[in-house]
Amino acid sequence: MNDSAVTLPWLVVRQDDNGNRYRVGRYATRDEAEKIADSLDDRGHKQLYFVECVGPSDGPE
Repeated sequence: MNDSAVTLPWLVVRQDDNGNRYRVGRYATRDEAEKIADSLDDRGHKQLYFVECVGPSDGPE
């Protein structure tokens, strides 16, 4: 499998107090993305971290 065949539809997004949104990373599965978002939330910063899907996911959520 080459890099162009890899699909990473799940995003972890950070939203700050002013409503600005920044992509933190892209992941193949929702579970993987949620683990990253949870670990960032656990750091205690005021930013909100959440997961969203930006394309079709070929596997289970």
